[in-house]
Amino acid sequence: MKRAVISFALALGTLASAPAFAQAPEPTLSAALQNKTSVGTARLRYWGFDVYDASLWALPGFDINRFENQRFGLELAYLRDFKGADIAERSIDEMKGLATIEPGQATRWTQAMSNLFPDVKRGDRITGVHVPGSGARFYLNGKLLGEVADDAFSRLFFGIWLSPKTSQPRMRETLVKNIASVARTP
Repeated sequence: MKRAVISFALALGTLASAPAFAQAPEPTLSAALQNKTSVGTARLRYWGFDVYDASLWALPGFDINRFENQRFGLELAYLRDFKGADIAERSIDEMKGLATIEPGQATRWTQAMSNLFPDVKRGDRITGVHVPGSGARFYLNGKLLGEVADDAFSRLFFGIWLSPKTSQPRMRETLVKNIASVARTP
């Protein structure tokens, strides 16, 4: 709990603040994903190693082409052990592949993720919930870790998996293949 409070304070103090009408994060994942269903799954393999299984949770009618405007969840069920700091570093590298990020902003986002993401063991699940206009909320095995109250961060973070510019286009295609509005990208 102390980590969540510190991370939340860091996010509010060093990142763009959430709008005044933003609601406090739900304490459990089931509350955060109320009425959402799994709309797709995919496995990330890297150099022949299974890394994680991803599941996308959304309402019926989810539009992948406008993912940044909709509330949804993305769960990563880890198949290996990883250090939280390594997850944060890899995430920021992937985000930089989607857009130009100023060095100071990259440092703040990396620090916010490092403060939030714990070391994970095989079987742990980190689920991010995109809250349009507010930011990203993160849950470990269903319990709130904290949030990054920055909408630009959230759009780029979830773009790692959902943007047509992802570094893993086959994984994206598998993850969203059952969504009717998927844009087919070359």
